[in-house]
This record gives sequence, C-alpha cells and structure tokens, in this order.
Amino acid sequence: MKLKKAPYVVPEGKKIKVICDTDAYCEGDDQYCIAHLLMTEKAEVLGFTAEHFDTLLLDSKTGGNDSMQQSYDEIVNVLTLMGLEKDYPVFKGVVDHLKDEKTPENTDAGKFIAEQAAKMPEGQKLAVVAQGAISNVADALLIDPSIEDKMFVIWIGGGAYPEGSWEFNLNGDVNAANVVFDSNVELWQVPCNVYSMMKVSFQELYEKVAPYGKIGKYLYENLLRVNEKLCSIPLFGGMATYPGGESWQLGDSPVVGLLMTDHCYDYDLMPAPRVDDEGHYLLRPANPRKIRVYNFVDSRMILEDMFAKFKYYYGDEEK
Repeated sequence: MKLKKAPYVVPEGKKIKVICDTDAYCEGDDQYCIAHLLMTEKAEVLGFTAEHFDTLLLDSKTGGNDSMQQSYDEIVNVLTLMGLEKDYPVFKGVVDHLKDEKTPENTDAGKFIAEQAAKMPEGQKLAVVAQGAISNVADALLIDPSIEDKMFVIWIGGGAYPEGSWEFNLNGDVNAANVVFDSNVELWQVPCNVYSMMKVSFQELYEKVAPYGKIGKYLYENLLRVNEKLCSIPLFGGMATYPGGESWQLGDSPVVGLLMTDHCYDYDLMPAPRVDDEGHYLLRPANPRKIRVYNFVDSRMILEDMFAKFKYYYGDEEK
C-alpha cells in the first residue's frame, strides 16, 4: 500500500533521496523516527540499513551478538504495521564494530549506500540519516571512497563539545566514527546535548500517537514496554535521570526535522575531530575539514509535525 497524498505539494527540486540507517530495536525511539520519515513528503526514501547496538544494558531479545538482525527484523515490523512492507528494501549491516579504520566489512548495507550514492546526478547528494553507531556509513566509505562528494550524513551521536564523553551511538563503534570524521563526506552531527531536547511525555504519546492505526498503538505500547524494562535495571532505577519513568526523548527524530529544514542558524562549522576509546574528542583546530555541529533543534516543530502526520495518515485506520 502507498500512503495517501499529502495535503500540500513539495516542489520536486526540494525533495531529497534518503537512506535510513537505524539500530531499530535499540530501545523505543528509532521506530517513531522511521514512521515519521516515511510520512514526510520531502524525503524520497530509497531503503533502510540495519545497525548493530550494545545489547548489554538495552533491549536485546537474547543478550547475544545478534543486535543487527534484531534491528533488521524491527525495520520490517514497522514497515508491516504501516502497510509498507513491499515498498522499501531493507539491508543487513555490520554485525559488530569495524575491526579497524582501513578494512571494509563489505556488508549488503554498506554496498547499498555506496551504490545509491554513486548514482546521484551531478549537483545532487544522497542523504544518509544515521541513528546509531555509524558502522554502515563507514563501511560504505571504505568500500568506495569516491562517494564522499555524493552524499551527506546526518548523524545522531557523540558527546557535547568541546570535551565529549561516552555516548551510546559513538561508543558503539569508535573506529567507524573516526573513519567518518577523517573522510571528506559532508557531516551534520547532532550530539547528545542537542538530541536530548526531543522530550515527550507518555500522556502526549497516548493522546497524539496511540489512537492512530496499528502503528500508533504499537509505538506507544512498545515504548512503555521498553521503559518498564529499563527502569527495572538497577543502573537505571531510582533517581537515575534516564529513563524518567513518565517521559522519553525521541532522540533520533531530529534527522527528520533537519531534512525538512536544515536549521541554518543553529549549528557551528567546526574542524572535524577524532575521538578516543572513551568518546572524548581529540580536537584538531588546524584541520581544514569542517563539519556541522548542531547546537539546537526545533523540538516543537518536529514533534507537532509528527503528531499531525499520524492523525492525517492513520486517523481513519482501525487499531
């Protein structure tokens, strides 16, 4: 099935070809971002690539080294709940972190990103929105370094500048992060102090997402399940700030907002750093390569747009 037409027209010249790289079964926010992206007219989604994630503390079905497969299965699940499972290809990515900064894993995900970037016409770039460890993007760059100028990457990851810190997505694959930082690919980084602006209460999600179709019901109930599971882990219990118990941060959703409008006054152009094994930035002030590091995202616009689209596209569907 295809979604119904939007109530407005996005000019063809403004549309962006997109690949979504996601650790979709890691907690409960990726699924919201996937659904929002697919309901966004400006984004011409070419397919999805599955990322691995650290299963020690978060939501692994088995606790083993199968997180990429879980992400793959969850992408398919979200597409199915939206009635779109036949419309978008899904590719398996890196099973664990890259072995080093030189050797490609040659995954189906990396090959798909590289192939699609290479196809882009002169003057256009593929967008890769990366919502996890950035392993598949790095794999693509190692497979074919010539694609550097054919795509741009929006990455949810990294600690706050200037020092940096341990951060889940970055520390999921430090080698991959350094491959991307050392490349010449256009990078828009959304660090943790910015993606944490995407706070939402469970009551909001109950009112504005849960009523809308099988997908809305699943997203709401799945996030409650993840919240209950994480709150039962001693590290995250009691007065720990994450999770809050009655709220969440939809930290991956800035990628949709930045595709819609790039927040042109809300980032700093900075020399690309490297990172150490603890996630701290190794700043390189003389590095001529610049990346965007965002300092703000408009959470009101992003969340209200998502809520409105759930109502518009799935308001008539029975749960």
